[in-house]
Amino acid sequence: MTISPAPLFEDVAGGPAGGTAHWVTTSDNIRIRVAAWAPETDAKGAVLLFPGRTEYIEKYGSTAKEFVDRGYAVLAIDWRGQGLADRLLDDPRVGHVAHFTDFQKDVSAALRVARDIDLPKPWHVVGHSMGGAIALRSVIEGLSVQSCAFTGPMWGIYFNPVMKQLSRLTTYWGPKFGLGHKNPPTTSLESYVLSQEFEGNVLTRDPDMYKMMQAQLEAHPELSLGAPSTYWLGNALDECAHLATRPSPDLPCLTFLGTHEQIVDRDAVRARMQNWPRGRLVEIPGGEHEVLMEAAEVRNPVFDQLISLFAGNEPKAGSTTFQRSA
Repeated sequence: MTISPAPLFEDVAGGPAGGTAHWVTTSDNIRIRVAAWAPETDAKGAVLLFPGRTEYIEKYGSTAKEFVDRGYAVLAIDWRGQGLADRLLDDPRVGHVAHFTDFQKDVSAALRVARDIDLPKPWHVVGHSMGGAIALRSVIEGLSVQSCAFTGPMWGIYFNPVMKQLSRLTTYWGPKFGLGHKNPPTTSLESYVLSQEFEGNVLTRDPDMYKMMQAQLEAHPELSLGAPSTYWLGNALDECAHLATRPSPDLPCLTFLGTHEQIVDRDAVRARMQNWPRGRLVEIPGGEHEVLMEAAEVRNPVFDQLISLFAGNEPKAGSTTFQRSA
């Protein structure tokens, strides 16, 4: 395996000093990007950051800084089809994957980078949204981590009743009419954060964080992504259904879920966590999808709880309501 230097847009990332990025090729010949940051002194371990759909490494620069400031190294991934990783369709605005299990090939390639750069152990994984689905399959299938955490994990996709029926019709009939690589009806090929004003957005209640996301894509439009392909949507629904049949692994787990979550299926998250013997669900009143990118009084306690998990403090099984910091 050859690892070569890749760009890291530190002008917009807001990450810790000394970050590095690397190109690595997966087993099926897709080039992805992996970035790493480390504390200046001995690290207590490392966090594997699995981002969501449409996301890119630079979006997690501030998150990486939170972890590095607390003594943990960080490794983040640009999944195939997004960020600076290879786009898989002629139209780079469409998010696509042939099979959801292909993302596990990206995980394997990223872990080769982790080993090559001697990423400090023990490792912990944090999966957000689509990255939460990828991370769940990874830990079920034996990813070597000491603990796992999820924020707004995509263990189901939220639709209103009408859109739920339309999504199934679209994912069934679209490919039969040669539309599998096209975006589904009612979706847009424009970047969500560039086309949606802060007011009414479903990602965060923090205007500064939303401005950060917008500024990153305005400065580097090559990072942006629009709607998924119809194939992606069908594969995602199938993956969520499959994961629902798999038991949770024997790992300590924390999951954070906003009560105003409008992207993933809250009931699917609650159902999973009710049956995770070493897991705890923390619900954030009024919280949106991006709990790591909320205002400081919300995100700081989230990071504190994650660090406690990484330090070996087993969460009490069950669920709880989030407490803001003063």
